Amino acid sequence: QVQLVESGGGLVQPGGSLRLSCTASEFTLDYYTVGWFRQAPGKEREGVSCIDSGNSGDGNPYHVDSVKGRFTISRDNAKNTVYLQLNSLKPEDTAVYYCAAGRRYPTIVVAQYDYWGQGTQVTVSS
Repeated sequence: QVQLVESGGGLVQPGGSLRLSCTASEFTLDYYTVGWFRQAPGKEREGVSCIDSGNSGDGNPYHVDSVKGRFTISRDNAKNTVYLQLNSLKPEDTAVYYCAAGRRYPTIVVAQYDYWGQGTQVTVSS
């Protein structure tokens, strides 16, 4: 069964860091575009970052303006894993973070992804 599993979330103080992991089972993740999304209580799910498939050089990582310079998406094909490094975290980054995989061009449009993980909670609070 195709499955994505996120891990690495937690409670962190403002200015702190976390590294989220997205690991795939039953399929090879480097054949897929991978996106990271987040959903805060009462808000719609929003795209954060995406990266192209593993055979596209550095993967052309993309980050939305609100996280640019603070978050970094990367992939380790040998581990079948995509990471999202979260630095300089702010309270407004608090949300459930999801990873998703799809066979289309890199995008942060929710509907363009086929497989989703169950999410990992990130809470930024003092």
